[in-house]
Amino acid sequence: MVKTLILNDVKKTFDVGKPFEVLKNITLDVNEGDFVSIVGPSGCGKSVLLYLIAGFIEKTSGQVLINNNSIVRPGTDRMMVFQDYVLLPWKSVYDNVLFSLEKSDLSDKEKKELTTKYIDLVGLTQFKNWHIHRLSGGMKQKVAIARALIVNSKILLMDEPFSALDPQQRKYLRKSLLEICEKTKKTVLFVTHSVSEALYLSNKIYVMSSCPAVIKNRYDINIPHPRHSSDPQYVRFKEKIEEDLFQEFEKTLLNQREETLIDLILKTEVI
Repeated sequence: MVKTLILNDVKKTFDVGKPFEVLKNITLDVNEGDFVSIVGPSGCGKSVLLYLIAGFIEKTSGQVLINNNSIVRPGTDRMMVFQDYVLLPWKSVYDNVLFSLEKSDLSDKEKKELTTKYIDLVGLTQFKNWHIHRLSGGMKQKVAIARALIVNSKILLMDEPFSALDPQQRKYLRKSLLEICEKTKKTVLFVTHSVSEALYLSNKIYVMSSCPAVIKNRYDINIPHPRHSSDPQYVRFKEKIEEDLFQEFEKTLLNQREETLIDLILKTEVI
């Protein structure tokens, strides 16, 4: 298997008056064509990890490699789909997708053909001239996905892309995303709070610990598609992953209590 993405002993510490370690010794790999989900308790650093891979922020130490090349800045070899769409509301669906090719050396004809192709791929052909403000949340996210896919990046980074949508839209977009990935053979790294979502989509799931985060567990999901929540394998995976997360959630609560006690002690000493 060709490894598209490798993280080796990655650490990230922020300076907030004193060092605040978010990621600690993160090691993982993503093969070409993988659909990998990352789950973990709130605030553990899932999005920070994705932003490191995107090149939006710098690691403190360790290696982040795409095709054996170190990531030092944002690049078109990895594209991000955000939770809040980040679209241009004054432009049409067509112009939003075309925008990704603004700095491309392709001819106008090639850009037009590609834009039309990817709008069709996400099922928005009949809405291509609509402005963004007229679209539902699910349709907006489809535009964001088309805009990310059109540059033919090595890896698609998705940061809780369906979390703002209602359950029916989420269900529909999960199915659509799987179909798109089957057609494009795209490598995907997907951050989510939903274990069910991760199990429905992924062939590999990494569970992150509470902050400072390490990889607590890795699960290889070999259940054939379409997957059903009643499948005994599905149920077993769900129970194991949810138990992992519950243990980390308890640690998070404990850490918060400890932090509160320390704050109280410090305040008392100051007084």
